[in-house]
Amino acid sequence: MYDGRMKGYANPQLVLSPKELAPLLEAAAAPRPLLLDLRPPEAYAAGHIPTAIHLDLWGVSLIDTDPAPLNAFMWMIEHVLAVHGVDATMPVVVYDEQSGVRAARAFWFLEYFGHPSVRLLDGGFNAWAAAGLPVTQDAAPPPTSEWIGTRIERTLATWKDVKHAIGRADTVILDTRSDAEHEGSLIRARRGGAVPGAAHIEWTRNLAGSGEFKPAEELKKMYADAGVTPDREVITYCQGGYRAANSYLALRLLGYPRVRMYIGSWKEWGDREDLPVELPGRDQR
Repeated sequence: MYDGRMKGYANPQLVLSPKELAPLLEAAAAPRPLLLDLRPPEAYAAGHIPTAIHLDLWGVSLIDTDPAPLNAFMWMIEHVLAVHGVDATMPVVVYDEQSGVRAARAFWFLEYFGHPSVRLLDGGFNAWAAAGLPVTQDAAPPPTSEWIGTRIERTLATWKDVKHAIGRADTVILDTRSDAEHEGSLIRARRGGAVPGAAHIEWTRNLAGSGEFKPAEELKKMYADAGVTPDREVITYCQGGYRAANSYLALRLLGYPRVRMYIGSWKEWGDREDLPVELPGRDQR
């Protein structure tokens, strides 16, 4: 049985367990999935899942979501994905150490570009190793690809979309950062604080102690208790679109029909003095 289905997810096809991945990599019949390792290069070099291609997108961020820089950034990411072997005819599986932010961000990019089959390895490399499955240091070049995606704009939010969403009953803005960042005591842009009215659930709460996504019932209750319900459009944000991608995927697993990620996130919002900010830690006292 599909591991994601056992956890009660509405969209179990978005994740797979190590025991589900292993036979896919060994199957003689095509297409085998393209396996992308999003961990740091030193971790990949020390040992990775057989056939995995290394792709490190860490630090490649966008801090201006106006149309021209957004389009230029997305063209670059699309090209990087293609030269690492992404093709519409081949399923893609992404992973990092756990069900983490690096892999989730790659997942989000691939969904944004309309890839028809992308999944995240639930629990990541740690779960693979814990299951006693093979690890290698061998590496080969990625397959040749000239892939061009079809952008799914409803998965992405710009600063204008976030500003328009403030105060709307049919939309909830979800801050996935730490308590200190949300309250404004840890400042990582020109200004600290939060988008006014944002719900706050740190992304780490999506995961069990094993590093896998929690079962659906636990996630549903956590989000519903914070007012993040499936009848509302949800816009996730963090500092640079990494942690927000993890919560985007968690909500996609639950079957939320309208989920978007604000890719510019707090670095763009906090740096722009023309956009509103609140300090929840102070405003509640």
